[in-house]
Amino acid sequence: MSSRLIGSRFSQLSRGSTRIPFRKAVGRRYQSTDAAATAPAQSLASRLWNSPVGVKTVHFWAPVMKWAIVLAGISDLARPAEKLSLTQNLALTATGTIWTRWCFVIKPRNILLATVNFFLATVGIVQVSRILMYQQSLKSSTLSEVAESNTKDAAETAKSIAENPKGAAKVAING
Repeated sequence: MSSRLIGSRFSQLSRGSTRIPFRKAVGRRYQSTDAAATAPAQSLASRLWNSPVGVKTVHFWAPVMKWAIVLAGISDLARPAEKLSLTQNLALTATGTIWTRWCFVIKPRNILLATVNFFLATVGIVQVSRILMYQQSLKSSTLSEVAESNTKDAAETAKSIAENPKGAAKVAING
């Protein structure tokens, strides 16, 4: 080796002894990552069991149980809109919307809970829209239209009674 290379090598070693060795810290970081890569692969069951949102935590069972609320909301699609509660479905919509957002903020991030809350909000929005469309259809028939319809029904009834009083009496008695 030339004396110049030996001298530069000596200066690098002597300066390095007084400074913080950055390369060693970086090496340790890679070593821990490398150690995890060489670890034996876990089975799906053990990963689910040891996960922070795994089977043995509330982060798993709360969303599983909450699917019952979503299924109840889906079954309410078969009910007529006049029998649905607007306040209850607004509460389900708000709960689903707020908690869907919150599931991405909290640690550990719970995708299963976010999914069930998204579907809860979706079912709530569908039900609220059904209720509001039903209420709007009731408001579209004004009082004058209802009164006119009742007047026509009364006029037809009076006309049928005038034409056939005995038949109308039999209908009234027999129901």
